Amino acid sequence: MEQFDVAIIGAGVCGANIARKLSQYELDVVLLEKEIDVSLGTSKANSGIVHGGFHDHISTLKARLELQGALMFDRLHEELDFPFERCGILVAALHEDEMHAIEQLYLQGVDNGVIGIEMCSRERMLELEPKLNPDVVGGLYAPSGGILEPYRFVFSLVESAKKNGVRVKTEFEVASARREGDWWRILSTTGQEIQARYVVNSAGLHADTISAAFGAERFEIAPRKGEYYLLDRMSKSKPSRVIFPVPTEVSKGILVIPTVEGTVLIGPTASPAQSKEDFATTRDQLEHILHSARMMVPSISESDVITSFAGLRASYGSDFYIKVSDEAPAFVQVAGIQSPGLTASPAIGDYVKDLLKKAGLRLVEKSEWDPYVHKVPRARDADPYALDGLVAQDPAYGDIVCRCERVSEAEIVAAIRAGHTTLDGIKYYTRAQMGRCQGGFCTYKIIRILMRETGMRFDEVTKRGGDSTVLRGSL
Repeated sequence: MEQFDVAIIGAGVCGANIARKLSQYELDVVLLEKEIDVSLGTSKANSGIVHGGFHDHISTLKARLELQGALMFDRLHEELDFPFERCGILVAALHEDEMHAIEQLYLQGVDNGVIGIEMCSRERMLELEPKLNPDVVGGLYAPSGGILEPYRFVFSLVESAKKNGVRVKTEFEVASARREGDWWRILSTTGQEIQARYVVNSAGLHADTISAAFGAERFEIAPRKGEYYLLDRMSKSKPSRVIFPVPTEVSKGILVIPTVEGTVLIGPTASPAQSKEDFATTRDQLEHILHSARMMVPSISESDVITSFAGLRASYGSDFYIKVSDEAPAFVQVAGIQSPGLTASPAIGDYVKDLLKKAGLRLVEKSEWDPYVHKVPRARDADPYALDGLVAQDPAYGDIVCRCERVSEAEIVAAIRAGHTTLDGIKYYTRAQMGRCQGGFCTYKIIRILMRETGMRFDEVTKRGGDSTVLRGSL
């Protein structure tokens, strides 16, 4: 039976950051994921925002980790292969009575030490974002806020962790665990077993189930659904900065987000989900998104919509739940990671490392730890001369498989060789299938490349593993 110093359950953005952090030390670490690939849970369907640090007070753990994590992205962007931009965040007040809330957010941001935060007049808001509703009366500007691709961030973190010795076991759904001396014996639903001295529960929506399986604290994760619209990159309504409404007690509201790859995201809603597998979108909620988004950016057009989707947040309490368990030995809880969890995730990696050290884990730094990953050249980022150079090195760069997002065959092959062997895995790694046609023209080509590179039959190709087979029948 394989033995590890630390087992991390859940390969979302928190588990990936924890794994990469622990890869800096002389440890045997395993990252366990129930899905066929990493980042297929909450981490793939969120707003992709690096928050500004003013929504929560510094007295909360989430605010402290948000502020610390936000400062870490410039270095992570340099070391890893994921798109990131500090475009700034605006909070738009459309009525005079909302300016009191703006003032409170500003004062909270000042207390939190947010760099460059600014209360703005109507004129200043329209100067910062001309696409705003001209009826805006004022607002808040946080220049340190930003945007990133969350799934590419997770992929790069996991790639870095693997490069530095972390083992990754996908399709390992934890069924049960028991304590044997100084070890946890962990059994999967398919009968695989491993042993680990320490366990980190970063299972997102299923953190409550995992905690119960280890005899730790009993709590309940209540899934909260957020529905989104994605607008085409040619949309004339694309703002230059992330636009928030004035928040309510329940939600930060419907946002208008210029994604780092050029499209526009509007949403999310915030409503209780029917189950932890409830990813359905509804016409009523999507109408609500359009109406709310147009209040801030009137030029938003339904004709620019290319898809809708939903993500689930792991709702639990009003703050992050990160601590060493009082009920189960050598077990660390990382639960209830809602917004701003993505922003806080690099700091969560540091925080959990410190908790493990306090719990007795011996940490010895690796002298040869390498923070950098190989960056895959992208055809869409290359000018004609640079693209000619890429084609000279690898002719597959000359075959554009996805015309909407200008993704080449070489990038599809790189994704497959990095272990992403489903249509969704390839989509999140390369952006193929994410454009205006949503895979209508390129899916067939991607399937053929998958069959060639992996030896799979056409009826073995899946959207996201399991029973999500794309093609059936016989040739």
